[in-house]
Amino acid sequence: MMKFRATAATAALLCFTAFGASPAAADGEVNVYTYRETKLIQPLFDAFTKDTGIKVNVVSASSGLEQRMKAEGANSPADVLLTVDIGRIDEAVQAGVTQPIKSVVIDEIVPAQYRDPDGHWAGISMRARVIYASKDRVKQDKITYEELADPKWKGKICIRSGQHIYNNGLFAAYTAKYGEAKAEEWLKGVKANLAQKPSGGDREAARDVAAGKCDIGIGNTYYWALMMNNDPEKKPWAEATKVILPTFEGGGTHVNLSGVLLAKHAPNKANAVKLIEWLVGEKAQQIYADSNYEYPVRAGVAVNPTIAGYGKLTADPLPIAKIAANRKAAATLVDKVGFDN
Repeated sequence: MMKFRATAATAALLCFTAFGASPAAADGEVNVYTYRETKLIQPLFDAFTKDTGIKVNVVSASSGLEQRMKAEGANSPADVLLTVDIGRIDEAVQAGVTQPIKSVVIDEIVPAQYRDPDGHWAGISMRARVIYASKDRVKQDKITYEELADPKWKGKICIRSGQHIYNNGLFAAYTAKYGEAKAEEWLKGVKANLAQKPSGGDREAARDVAAGKCDIGIGNTYYWALMMNNDPEKKPWAEATKVILPTFEGGGTHVNLSGVLLAKHAPNKANAVKLIEWLVGEKAQQIYADSNYEYPVRAGVAVNPTIAGYGKLTADPLPIAKIAANRKAAATLVDKVGFDN
């Protein structure tokens, strides 16, 4: 059985169960299934309700939401699905539980590379896959993704599982750029440079760098900011490291998305579209930047000062849809080279 993150989410689920029996549209409400922790996005929903008068009912889970929506079928109360990675986005589309978002607002504000060509999803914020480098032991301030396979880093890299969706996105981007053969050789090189078996999460990569187990860790941009600003226990891990924005040779930094999808059977479709469009407005984008430490997709919205301190982000131009198309190939290569062994 799915484990929900909060009592409020469980209460919302019970409410949704009642909706499932009779999914008639409810005026003034919108039902959101989300992979984001409720506490991280509640400020967004509170602001949306204040602006529009539309109540947001939320169910938050760590996995299985697209399977749940598929099982609920036409009776699903879900109007909107919020995700944390192109992997989750792609899984929802492949499950057949979404419909195209027909919105001039989305098309005008969200850059094409951060939208589904068929309209089934749109990015609402970005995160980059970066380097947490030891301040003491790593003198360089520029690193390429290709360089992670250089033998000079032998025994010096810490990373979570190669099959985790965050690494799958990076590996899929590499595969999309260079093809499977070169991606396999690169993964072999990165594996040969690992200081230890892939484990833990992005925060633990910073922890292990701070402890001297490795010199560089791979993590998402926002984790470092959360450790530095919001977690006194883990702040020393951030203080021992510096964030380097790596790039592909001749390209930019790999970014992934927090995305939004419109449910196939959305009973409150009009309100769902209102929420989706509101999420790319200036107010919501600033909340994403300052509360979640993510990069806005809307041009002209200021990046949080901590994130800006990493340096200017030059996002790689590879369309996110092409990364999604290479997810399966990347996962296969991770197993083929025994990356997690």
